[in-house]
Amino acid sequence: MAASMNLSVHRLAVLSQRTVISTFLNVSCRSGCRWRTSPGRCFSEGVEDRSTHFGFETVSEAEKAKRVYKVFENVAQKYDVMNDAMSLGIHRLWKDILLHAMHPQPGARLLDVAGGTGDIAFRFLDYVRYQRERQRLRAAQSSRTRSWQDGSDDDVTEDEPRASTAVVCDINLEMLKVGKQKADSMGISSGLSWVVGDAEELPFFDDQFDIYTIAFGIRNVTRIDQALQEALRVLKPGGRFMCLEFSKVTNPVLASLYDAYSFQVIPVLGEVIAGDWKSYQYLVESIRKFPDQEEFKNMIEDVGFCRVQYSNLSAGVVALHSGFKL
Repeated sequence: MAASMNLSVHRLAVLSQRTVISTFLNVSCRSGCRWRTSPGRCFSEGVEDRSTHFGFETVSEAEKAKRVYKVFENVAQKYDVMNDAMSLGIHRLWKDILLHAMHPQPGARLLDVAGGTGDIAFRFLDYVRYQRERQRLRAAQSSRTRSWQDGSDDDVTEDEPRASTAVVCDINLEMLKVGKQKADSMGISSGLSWVVGDAEELPFFDDQFDIYTIAFGIRNVTRIDQALQEALRVLKPGGRFMCLEFSKVTNPVLASLYDAYSFQVIPVLGEVIAGDWKSYQYLVESIRKFPDQEEFKNMIEDVGFCRVQYSNLSAGVVALHSGFKL
């Protein structure tokens, strides 16, 4: 009886927190957005709290979730600056490569998970806007050609594709606040929504999105297999999963240099720029605990994705994994 009451209280607390946070961020569905939210599936209820890793430290799963939340709460304000400093700006190129590999078309619906500061969503909206302008230009040129050939002055109008939408979903309120501030400063609002949600219990109904992305976030998820199952669930049939994440360097010499830079320089940068050595020490350690390219590929396939493949970027410093829901 006590256990049942505890579960009920837990469920009510989770749903109440989501309602309060969503209201605060003004992330309710805007006009033109056709995705639907749901309370999510409560995998965590009644599940034994197992041990896992937090960097190189062994902790309970509940403890890891709390600590990861605190890490990103602490670094949110300096997150983008630190990304530039740690990667010497190369993270921008990696994200551009992701978008070109995605090649989204007008009308596509994106879910960007762990996307708090909005980098992927902003690129997505820019990309589909450019594709739409190209399509309009080609349609206008084709119309003029046909009119000249048949001697007609009639304009040929083509149906406009539905508006593209991007939903940024992140469990961390502070990260979302930074992302929304960036969007406001850039004048980006149309087709963009912000939702507080857990990658392991996404607050969306099944078969909602054309593309699911998660960039440099999945290694911080407590139960990666559960997050992958949720990605499969919310994608439409034919939808695409894309993950950009730090991986295993393939060149031994570069691997040694990369390790030295990671452990000796990045935490120092974290202390100097963000005033937080420990958070960046964890982020470095979390990269070493994440599965290598082949192991992660197998994990994606195990939950049901098809045509799974990956590409190494910067000699394996980062890997881009992709799979489809059929």
